[in-house]
Amino acid sequence: MKKNVLTENKIKGSKGFYAALGISAVMIGAACLFAYNQGEQLTDGQLSAGISTPVPETPVDKKYNNIPKSTTTAYVVAMTPTTTTAAVQVQAETIPVEEVIIETPEEEFQEVVADIEPAEEVEAPADTDVLETGAEKLDNVKPPIADITNIITPFSGTELVKNETTGSWQTHNGTDFAAEVGTEVYAVSNGQVASVKKDALWGVTVVIDHHNGFITKYCNLADDLSIQEGDTLVSGDMIGVIGQTADIESALAPHLHFEITHNGAFIDPLNTLKQ
Repeated sequence: MKKNVLTENKIKGSKGFYAALGISAVMIGAACLFAYNQGEQLTDGQLSAGISTPVPETPVDKKYNNIPKSTTTAYVVAMTPTTTTAAVQVQAETIPVEEVIIETPEEEFQEVVADIEPAEEVEAPADTDVLETGAEKLDNVKPPIADITNIITPFSGTELVKNETTGSWQTHNGTDFAAEVGTEVYAVSNGQVASVKKDALWGVTVVIDHHNGFITKYCNLADDLSIQEGDTLVSGDMIGVIGQTADIESALAPHLHFEITHNGAFIDPLNTLKQ
C-alpha cells in the first residue's frame, strides 16, 4: 500500500515539473514575440522621423531597371554662397634708366664754337643835350629860368622841412629858384601843355606832359601866360613870367617853384637839370 502511494506521488511530481517547464517555454516565446514587435515599431518610428539607413553605393558599371520611384518628399537646403575677396597686390616694377652719354668729338665741338659770331658792341650816341634819369630820358633839356644857381629851398625828398609861411613841417617836393618878378620861365623839354590853372595854394600853375613818364610843373607864375592848355612846346619855349601868386610860399622872396615827377614819383630837379 505504501508502495502505491509512493509511486503515485512520483507520478504527480513528474507532471508538475513538465508543466512548469512548458509554462517557462511559453513565457520565453511570448517575450521573444514582444521583443520582435517592439523592434518593428522602432524601425517604423525611425523612418517616420527622417532617420535613414545608410544605403550601399551602387557600382558605376552596373545598371538597374524598373527601379520604383521614391514617394518621399525631398527637402533642399539652400546654402548661402560665401564670397571670398582675394586681395591682389600689384608691385610696381622699377625699370632702371640707363644714362645715355653722347660723345661729341672735340674737333666738331671746336668747329661749332667757331661758327658762333660774337655780338657786336653798339655804342650809344653821345648827346650833351640829353639828360638820363634811370632808363628814361628828357630830350634837349634846358633850364626853366636863365639862372638856377640861387636856390632858396632845395628838394627834400622824404625829409620833413619847415615851411616858413605856414610854420608846419612837411616835405618839399620841388626846388625854389629865386628870381625877380617878371623873369621869363621856359619849358625844360619837348612836350604838351597838360593843364593851366590858378591853384589855391600854388598860384598860377602850368603842367607839361613830356610823354615818356616825365611831367614838369611850374608854380608861382604871373597871370599873363604865353601858352594855353593843349599847346605843343619845344624845349626852351617861353611859358610865362614869375609872379607872386603862391600863397603857401608867400613868405619867401620872389621865386619859381619847379617840380619834376617820373612815373608819378617826385625826383630832385637838380639831378635832372644838368648844365
